[in-house]
Amino acid sequence: MSLAAKRFVLDQIARAGIVAGAGPDADVTVHDERLYARLLRDGTLGLGEGYMDGWWDAEPLDSLLFKLISARVQDAFPRDLPLIASTLKARLLNMQRLRVREVAERHYDLDNSLYAAMLDKRMIYSCAYWAQADTLDAAQEAKLDLICRKLGLEPGMRVLDIGSGWGGFLQFAAERYGISGLGVTVSQEQADYANAHGQGLPVETRLMDYMALEGQFDRIVSIGMFEHVGYKNYRAYFSKARSLLKPDGLFLLHTIGGNISTTHGDPWAEKYIFPNGMLPSIAQIGQAVEGLFVMEDWHNFGADYDKTLMAWRARFDAAWPELAQRYDERFRRMWRYYLSVFAALFRARQINLWQIVLSPEGVSGGYRRVS
Repeated sequence: MSLAAKRFVLDQIARAGIVAGAGPDADVTVHDERLYARLLRDGTLGLGEGYMDGWWDAEPLDSLLFKLISARVQDAFPRDLPLIASTLKARLLNMQRLRVREVAERHYDLDNSLYAAMLDKRMIYSCAYWAQADTLDAAQEAKLDLICRKLGLEPGMRVLDIGSGWGGFLQFAAERYGISGLGVTVSQEQADYANAHGQGLPVETRLMDYMALEGQFDRIVSIGMFEHVGYKNYRAYFSKARSLLKPDGLFLLHTIGGNISTTHGDPWAEKYIFPNGMLPSIAQIGQAVEGLFVMEDWHNFGADYDKTLMAWRARFDAAWPELAQRYDERFRRMWRYYLSVFAALFRARQINLWQIVLSPEGVSGGYRRVS
């Protein structure tokens, strides 16, 4: 182990008020001294993999990560090879179109029982709305109802859900607002589940790429899918949505967003959780919708994602004795790290959750926000 690497890392985390060691006063317990050199070489990939490999521990994990992120400790580290590789790949290739189904095969097509254990009763895998809710089920239904009201859904409307997940939104909207709907996903597991649980309702889920869609819809919604589109495809995505939306329609985009424009995702998250994922910025979305839509409303409730992720982690932890029959200890640590680091990022306001309402020509008389 390089003593210089250890000294550098300890100096940087000290700026965040973090003490590393093996005693009771340590904020982070280091089990393997090779961690310091690994962090210098691999950056955030090394931090996440080091946790997965049991090289370090911290409880509560999300609090430790929040301190690191809030103090911007990573900014002091030299540019690491995984980040350079991720940047180059994103610039040279269009991975989101070259491998449309990769994120489904590696993430969303994991065992549905994992998601059923972690998520609410409707299997909603996106930020809940906690303004007047105190349980995960209630907060997710509040989010679904918020979207329905923002879209002004009425009986008989036909609604398209781009990236429809396990079908929860369309089923809710059909039950409560009397719409019919079509959902599309690239996940076989999601499509099968949605169609099995949507029987008796005028909704359908198809296994297909959004670019293959045809037809006209009164309303379009996309909840937690835009993070997989990729910056090279933003304009094509919005152009496709515009072609599918009736002239007097509304489109609601629900997406995680970043504070600065980038072209790639985090190396650890790309490798283990969301292959080819990346977060859009305000500027990137603005440029992509220019001339296609009028921006009617932009709502940020990203702080609610911190609470949502912590609720998911609590449910995952409680279900682990049963899940351990199918997943190993490294998976458990990977999944807890994933939920914890994203919670910390939202808590530190490094990333946000946006709901954006768009119209083709502008709502006559003006759009009135609901809350």
